[in-house]
Amino acid sequence: MPSHLFADRPAQPPEPGAVDALISQTRRLRGEVDAVRRDAAVDEDDPQQRWQRALCDLAVHQLDDLGAHLGQLRAGVPASAVPEDGTGDLDSVVDTSLTAAPGTAYGVAARPRTGSLLSRVGSAEWNLLTDEVSWSEELFQIFGRLPESGPMSLDEMPTMVFAEDQPLLQSMVTGCLIDGKPIDGEFRIVRTDGRVRTVHMTGEPVLDADGCTASMWAVLRDVSELRRSERAVRESRDSLERSRHIERTERRVAVELQEAVLPPWRGSLRFAHDGPAPLDVAAHYLPAASTGLIGGDWYDALALPDGDALLTVGDLTGHGVTATSSMAMLLGALRGMAVAGIRPAALMGHLNQLLETSVQPALGSAMCCRYDPVAQTLAWAQAGHPAPLLFRDGTGHALRRPEGVLLGATTGAVYGEAETRLLPGDLLVLHTDGLTRGGGTDDDDTGTRRLLALGPRLAEARDAQDGVRAVVEEFGEESREDDACVMVVRVTRRN
Repeated sequence: MPSHLFADRPAQPPEPGAVDALISQTRRLRGEVDAVRRDAAVDEDDPQQRWQRALCDLAVHQLDDLGAHLGQLRAGVPASAVPEDGTGDLDSVVDTSLTAAPGTAYGVAARPRTGSLLSRVGSAEWNLLTDEVSWSEELFQIFGRLPESGPMSLDEMPTMVFAEDQPLLQSMVTGCLIDGKPIDGEFRIVRTDGRVRTVHMTGEPVLDADGCTASMWAVLRDVSELRRSERAVRESRDSLERSRHIERTERRVAVELQEAVLPPWRGSLRFAHDGPAPLDVAAHYLPAASTGLIGGDWYDALALPDGDALLTVGDLTGHGVTATSSMAMLLGALRGMAVAGIRPAALMGHLNQLLETSVQPALGSAMCCRYDPVAQTLAWAQAGHPAPLLFRDGTGHALRRPEGVLLGATTGAVYGEAETRLLPGDLLVLHTDGLTRGGGTDDDDTGTRRLLALGPRLAEARDAQDGVRAVVEEFGEESREDDACVMVVRVTRRN
């Protein structure tokens, strides 16, 4: 590189202590970032984690580059010898400046360690008057060319460059030699050992006394690792955006499917009008706070052809479209069998068989109640589900559960059936277990006790919707890990 290009740039050496302090801070920060990068467990299927790892890699590269500049600044090495690709080893650069042999140019050891940052930047000069070509030792390493083969002329260089990148190299060289433009661009090369590298080339023409180009000098940097990191960041960012789009789409579909399947009514509804004690029913769905996906919880209340009323709540494992589609299938089957007159215990057995043979295997808990308004009796069965809570005169207790295992858990499961007489003024709370686990640290017993403690408030409720409101006020603001449903059923007197 012609020395006269820097003749008008007087050196302003910094205070050694200030540079040492900056080097120390840079190395410490680099170590901390590298520790985070090493300790982070990366799931290759998770685009968010891959993106974060790629950003850590870029941060390490940039800190290496900063450390290299500081090391060169302390040793007096010109900035042109420092690459900007962030590759190499910070310790090797700093250490060479510390161990420089006396009398060595710029105070740096004559031969940098192979693979260090200094070995990834080289310089060259092509003299147009004498046809002489000068390559630094590092440039031979970048191109994978033996020094005995000699440096390459400007005419030979395109033979190692990718065919699609050759016009760019030709344009840069032509613009420099003919128009006196500086060189700044990248191209890919295929080394003699077959390895592909990306090289960034910067340079300027050297003019003679008549203003004509006498020679051209350039600094070439191997930026392969940096470009690979940048490409990984871009690909991870694109992959993350695709994943987010898929999640948003899945959530929208799940919500639409849930809204299409769950009862469209809002507020209190009247069921079982043929008896002396009809039902006032209201329900509410509480989404999970820890995930944006909709789960497989359901509630339903249905007037049956014989005058009875169907009351049911349930919960399927999983989230998203898979869970809501399975829930829709199960709820549709449950409604059909209830309309056909199948009793709760037998109905649970059919649902278990249906879920077990489904193409989308899952586990589920469910409760199915059939209320006879004439006899004022509630017949019910459950499959691994919390028992209904019965409140009478402001005091509540859990009904004794009949036998029943989770849906889909075992072949040929048998389900028991219980019967309870209800009185006007009684209030039932049916819910899925996500409600009682809403706080994250509470177990089922604690959540159940909190529900039972609402007895006095529920006794004062004007209707079923008022009762749902009281439950939601108690549990609705919690950061629950699972979604939940709650249904309040109030036995009223016929006017």
